[in-house]
Amino acid sequence: MKPSIATVCISGNLTEKLEAIAAAGFRAVEIFENDLIAHPGSPAEVRRICEDLGLKIITCQPFRDFEGLPEPRRQHALDRAERKFDLLQELDSDLLFVCSSLSPEAQGGIGRLATDFAELGSRAAKRGMRIGYEALAWGRHVSDYRDAWEVVRRAECDNVGLILDSFHIEARGLDLGTIRNIPGDRIFLVQIADAPRLQMDPLSWSRHWRCLPGQGDFDLPAFMDALLATGYDGPLSLEIFNDRFRAGSARSVARDGHRSLIWLMDEARKRSGRPVPGFDALPAAAPVRAVEFIEFAVDESGRAAFENLLGQLGFARAGQHRSKEVSLWRQGRISIVVNSDKEGFAHSYQITHGTSVCAIALHVPDARVAIARATALLDTPHSGAVGPGEIDIPAVRGLGGSLVYLVDDTPSLSRWAEIDFLPTGAPDQSIGLEAIDHISQSMQYEEMLTWLLFYTSLFSAQKTPSQAVVDPGGVVQSQVIESGIADGEGLRLVLNGSQSHRTLSARFITDFFGSGVQHIALATRDIRATLRHLVARGVPMLPIPQNYYDDLETRSDLPTEDIEALKTLGILYDRDEKGSFFHAYTVALEGGFFLEIVERNGYAGYGAANAGVRLAAQSRIATPDVIEGL
Repeated sequence: MKPSIATVCISGNLTEKLEAIAAAGFRAVEIFENDLIAHPGSPAEVRRICEDLGLKIITCQPFRDFEGLPEPRRQHALDRAERKFDLLQELDSDLLFVCSSLSPEAQGGIGRLATDFAELGSRAAKRGMRIGYEALAWGRHVSDYRDAWEVVRRAECDNVGLILDSFHIEARGLDLGTIRNIPGDRIFLVQIADAPRLQMDPLSWSRHWRCLPGQGDFDLPAFMDALLATGYDGPLSLEIFNDRFRAGSARSVARDGHRSLIWLMDEARKRSGRPVPGFDALPAAAPVRAVEFIEFAVDESGRAAFENLLGQLGFARAGQHRSKEVSLWRQGRISIVVNSDKEGFAHSYQITHGTSVCAIALHVPDARVAIARATALLDTPHSGAVGPGEIDIPAVRGLGGSLVYLVDDTPSLSRWAEIDFLPTGAPDQSIGLEAIDHISQSMQYEEMLTWLLFYTSLFSAQKTPSQAVVDPGGVVQSQVIESGIADGEGLRLVLNGSQSHRTLSARFITDFFGSGVQHIALATRDIRATLRHLVARGVPMLPIPQNYYDDLETRSDLPTEDIEALKTLGILYDRDEKGSFFHAYTVALEGGFFLEIVERNGYAGYGAANAGVRLAAQSRIATPDVIEGL
């Protein structure tokens, strides 16, 4: 199959779109009619641009309201098709894309429609053209691909075939079984789109909420499994209508599109057990076993204050890098790397973003395989300067230009701390923090689907349903990704984005000069004991209003004395059918970064019920540039 994309998927003028599509590695394109109409050059010029970029034009679509019309409207529609044939010949394309009619004048009946397509097919054959028929989910008389196939079958023309669009099939919940019985050579084009499951009319759903494979809720591997059974080997083309994509970078969306098709074809291969023509099998996706370490970029002037904070949090300075201004801090199974070296990636990152998380390291079964998979998925590998005898930890570029390091149990990577750091012999000063519970990343709203795809395609991971969280400054969309948590610590990652510029996450992006890690949740088995240590050591915690605890007393079964203890320490509480959850927050530090302390007792969520209270409390406290001692 040949990966393709429609120009409607991305932003920009037609030339910009075509350049972005070619740069993303596509070699075929559908030109949307509106893009061509708005282009100042001739169709022949567009053809030359595509040829220069190595792009083959599959079709210029759509051709609307053709079938079922009474005379003389029917004859007029056939004449319109002749003019469309002229256009397609200028573009060096042979496929006329016909979508099912919406015209109020159109009449139904499979036989009547088949007669129209037989006539259209006869005219097309004289021009060396083919006709493809697609059932729109909201078509007037044909809204089911099975009816469209029956029209095509009865037309009895070899050059009249079917166009399948996964959205129109999945949105209506149609059975996929009939696809398997359609001869592959009678399917002329397959369009692919994912989408979240929404309760709305199909037209609005389609025009605003389509997304790339892997970003929505449709079972596209099952669709592809049925398609592969037909023997189809033609273009596989993305057709995405999405407001976020129209506001985003054309090159980024096009690259994501190609990545999504690579991922989907691999999922289809695994589902069907068949090779997919034109796509190589990917190295296997694996779960994340744990967050190995988090690296902070800190300049020399801010290092003492930041390390003082780590000490207040109960971390011990366990190691000093052999050749760089980098230290290793540990508590429980948590490793924090503080990098204030004046050379290298972290230094450049700190200049742009200030004190911040510049990298996370994830423990996977096989780092080499994970990097090979990332490369095949068009992710960007990173290689930094490595001194003699030091570990070269494989990495890929992540959110906001940060790094995602990958380590495993091989003798070299598993001993990264021992090899790169000299032990300090610092005594343990733990206050009960044991592990990284989750990491929260804030990003531009338009980026959320990009990073969702990045994580879920690279790792064996699951996404939870997206949630809308109310911030005093607007609504924040929150999406959780989980990998490997059933087998141990794994990775819990929260992606946050907002269209409002006044929310906490949006202000962080402004202050941070881009997307990044806004907060880290650290797990303890006894949050009350841990919080008492933090308060005694002078770590400023976020104050929670009395009204929250008054309400908690009415809606929970916690004893009064427990609620009083929570109130004293500013601890929030939630529970689900699996268990309870206690959590508290520091005030915001430099740039809007903050920490969360959590006690998770079988609970599966992230305290979303308390998010509004927490965000309101944070919005009341002005973020200082630097808090003394932190």
